[in-house]
Amino acid sequence: MKPPARARNVWQSLAFALAGMRHALQNQRNLRIHVAIAAAVVIAGLALRIDRSEWAVVVTLIALVIGLELLNTAIEALVDLASPVPHPLAKVAKDTAAGAILVAAIGSAIAGLIIFLPRLWQIFF
Repeated sequence: MKPPARARNVWQSLAFALAGMRHALQNQRNLRIHVAIAAAVVIAGLALRIDRSEWAVVVTLIALVIGLELLNTAIEALVDLASPVPHPLAKVAKDTAAGAILVAAIGSAIAGLIIFLPRLWQIFF
């Protein structure tokens, strides 16, 4: 078996990272959902003209959720490689990684409500 390729420079490291992101986008439905939600949030932020500090929160939380989703994909791949037969500890690893995403997504949704709800309230009421 051929050993995995190693990055020889920063550009190759970037190419490997982008390949991993592409793989996850093509194969992970939940990542595509999070990316779509992130795009909607960015559009809402532009439309509602959120301020710089709110943008900092929004961008950080988008990066957190998408980053955790990518990490979850990596954990799932490693668990599947290490334990091709279902095992209780494999389930714990996968479920816990998914739980981390859930915590970040709920926290992000709450922060989104704090940022966007007052502006939407002014527009509609």
